[in-house]
Amino acid sequence: MRVYVPLTLPGLAEAHQAGELGPGPLDAYAVTPALREWYVSDDIEELEYAALNRAAAASLRRLAGDPAAPRRRVVVAVDVADGQAVADPDRGLDQSSLGEVRIASAVPMSKAAAVHVDSDDAQADVTAAAAALGAADQGDDDAQFTVDGAEDHELLWYATQEIPNLIG
Repeated sequence: MRVYVPLTLPGLAEAHQAGELGPGPLDAYAVTPALREWYVSDDIEELEYAALNRAAAASLRRLAGDPAAPRRRVVVAVDVADGQAVADPDRGLDQSSLGEVRIASAVPMSKAAAVHVDSDDAQADVTAAAAALGAADQGDDDAQFTVDGAEDHELLWYATQEIPNLIG
């Protein structure tokens, strides 16, 4: 099962140095039954893209909580055994938890398939979005517009061999 783990660049550096994402439990995003129902698609690539975008939004939240981190969203795509990533059935179709899964233990970086990171030109919008996140959560429409501006930027794909260049 492919899961998407939201991080920051310092978090990616820590995982690279440790050789694992963790310690567990880890919050991640995947194609869950609730995400399938919400997205209403049978196209696995579209569903995976939706899970990736949910993880990118979670990465933005991590950036909002870490003002020292470079303003680039980071998501690591990893492959885990099907039973290893578990969705909370009690959260159902709660909009805030669509695609959310929990992994009980650390995941070796050798299981990483790719890393997705914002380009340099996204930094201004990601910076503004991270700063506006709290107001957006409180219902401020202008702040939500700013947060949505970060989503206009596609995350770039990097092979795992490129991690040293990303964190260097």
